[in-house]
Amino acid sequence: MTPSRARAAALTGVLVAAALTISACGSATSTKTAGSGSSGSTNAATAASAAAFGGMDALVKAAQQEGSLNAITLPRDWANYGAIMDGFTKKYGIKINDENPEGSSQDEINAVTTRKGQGRAPDVLDLGGAFALSGAQQGLFAPYKVATFAQIPAGQAATDGSWTYDYGGYVSIGCNATKVTTCPKTFADLLKPAYHGMVALNGDPTQAGAAFAGVYAAALANGGSLDNIQPGLDFFNKLKKAGNFNPVQAKQSTVESGETPITIDWDYLNAGYSAEFKSKGINWQVNVPTDGLYANYYNQAINKWAPHPAAARLWEEYLYSAEGQNLFLGGFARPVEMGALQTAGTLDTTAAAALPVVSGTPTFPTQAQITTAKATLASGWAKAING
Repeated sequence: MTPSRARAAALTGVLVAAALTISACGSATSTKTAGSGSSGSTNAATAASAAAFGGMDALVKAAQQEGSLNAITLPRDWANYGAIMDGFTKKYGIKINDENPEGSSQDEINAVTTRKGQGRAPDVLDLGGAFALSGAQQGLFAPYKVATFAQIPAGQAATDGSWTYDYGGYVSIGCNATKVTTCPKTFADLLKPAYHGMVALNGDPTQAGAAFAGVYAAALANGGSLDNIQPGLDFFNKLKKAGNFNPVQAKQSTVESGETPITIDWDYLNAGYSAEFKSKGINWQVNVPTDGLYANYYNQAINKWAPHPAAARLWEEYLYSAEGQNLFLGGFARPVEMGALQTAGTLDTTAAAALPVVSGTPTFPTQAQITTAKATLASGWAKAING
């Protein structure tokens, strides 16, 4: 189910022209204190760009002196983060402490607010859109513009660089065709009796971006809109009453074990499972539902009180370099600079051609719509899923 290169190029234009948004990332132990990196009279904790710090060479030197980077909730099988973390460490010799890999965006925000001033606080964050907005409103992030900031499409980053879209994808339906006779392709299909106890989300939608997106997609498939996520809650209420909802959090281990034979999740995660499990005899199929087409990006941010401020900034530079962006693409995620890479001739065209097939044009929520949707979920999800 791989599109042609022409289709991949067309999809690039769609996703780069609009806004994709939502989750993964925990922190680890360090004895450094916030603002320890410096270059002459410049403090890494206040540097808003590598140039302001004295250039990349100075930033690399300061980051290597710090020696560590505290990341949070970055599963190695999520958007190719394993290869990305390994690549960063190999290139710069900086150890990455990745805490709570299976955590949520809300866990990241909590770690920042409760560990302020502590050496084990997270340096960098990978957040769903609703959570990036919440953190920015609380003043939790350090303004920082990577060297390629101008290549990021308008509207896909805070004007001061305090949060920036990085990689994204579409909500999809993954299915173990080895266990399921006929895999569902739409949200309407998921209500069929054949899928009793099979349909799972990747987490709690009030806490995790992937699950939040799943409910938003369900809303679009059931008469809702970006202004009205309530039909999504109503859909999961029906799914629960039909006995089809599986409360287990979908992840690689539950997919492999067969515990979650049908998952509503980002297409890059489901596509990754398909590639990973082929050699294990698991036929994992991926369909982007036409009745609930929803796409969004995750956001990068730096903790304002990062204990390793230079390493945090160097990490962002790596993620937004051609190397980092193509590594995301290698994990079936669509990098925010995909259009710029294509123009520059540095895009990994083989990886781009392997992206899941998508039909139709997605619509994207504004930050205000996401805020409203998040509030609706917070007040109504428990009732919808338990009622």
